[in-house]
Amino acid sequence: MKTRTTVPLLDLEAQYRPLRDEILAAITRVCDSQRFILGPEVEALERELERAIGVEHAITMSSGTDAILATLMALGIGPGDEVITPTYSFFATAGCVSRVGGTPRLVDIDPATYNVDPEAVRRAITPRTKAIIPVHLYGQMADMDALLAVAGDIPVIEDACQAIGAEQRGRQAGTVGRAGCFSFFPSKNLGAFGDAGLVTTNDAALAHELRLLRNHGAEPKYFHKRIGGNFRLDALQAAVLRVKLPYLHEWTEGRRANARRYDELFEAAGLAERIVRPSEAPGFRHIFNQYVVRVPKRDAVRAYLTEQGIGTEIYYPVPFHLQECFAPLGHRRGDFPHAEAAADSTLALPIYGELTAEQQQAVVAALGDALSS
Repeated sequence: MKTRTTVPLLDLEAQYRPLRDEILAAITRVCDSQRFILGPEVEALERELERAIGVEHAITMSSGTDAILATLMALGIGPGDEVITPTYSFFATAGCVSRVGGTPRLVDIDPATYNVDPEAVRRAITPRTKAIIPVHLYGQMADMDALLAVAGDIPVIEDACQAIGAEQRGRQAGTVGRAGCFSFFPSKNLGAFGDAGLVTTNDAALAHELRLLRNHGAEPKYFHKRIGGNFRLDALQAAVLRVKLPYLHEWTEGRRANARRYDELFEAAGLAERIVRPSEAPGFRHIFNQYVVRVPKRDAVRAYLTEQGIGTEIYYPVPFHLQECFAPLGHRRGDFPHAEAAADSTLALPIYGELTAEQQQAVVAALGDALSS
């Protein structure tokens, strides 16, 4: 009897094993230095990220969430201010707006890319709009050219937490808006060994303010110009990220190759017309932090795949406008139909760079069986 091929949604151990000695040496270097908060390891990572992303200032943060939060604080967003953001994303995008006292102004998405609809953004702008946060969801950039055109003088903050290395017409995520916010959560294309984040900007004054805010607004020590937070990056996380950063391009190309292989396998299996696969817009470089498909009877399909040992995930089952905590915004089901359709029908399949052809064949075969049952 043939052994069933099980496929996890993500296999971090497969990435870690070849780098184990290098990573442990970097961790030991930090332990021997006894410099655990900010310091030379973090500063070195910031310079390396500036070169890799192509930006003047890279300011590390304690998480992607804190990167968004600190950026909103640095821009002075507060009570009475509206921030436009898509209703379909990870919770931090809108949650941080509320945390600084602002009001999330929610809008619908483009059904093909799952990114924010620029025309919906244009219609949502009011005199109270103080920022726009497009999300580069699943690893493909939102249409920044169209968004900057409708934004005018309104600051655009790129939520690039899933999109390090993604490009639009040769420009990397995090280099186009006023600032870019990244997450190094372990499941990202560039993942730390815990929480870690980054803000990028070409605005020197904004960069200074962000460095101030991440350390309780102190400058110099114990003298506080502003009330900030504790958003500092641990040196241990910086050391791990410094080891991993040189491999990022290789890992991303592995994800892109696996996405192409999925396309070929779905075509060969006769499934191309039965599911909606991710689309890469012309002039864009999708880095496939997630490979998200639309399938009929999504929940039943997912249950079958789970039975067959195939890992999947649903991102995101409840859009912001239907979350209980955002009920005061006054939205109801039907307000943002494209986001609701995505929440009800999408399913993420394994896409990590170490995924083998045999594993992908098992995913496609199981999905075909699920759709035929």
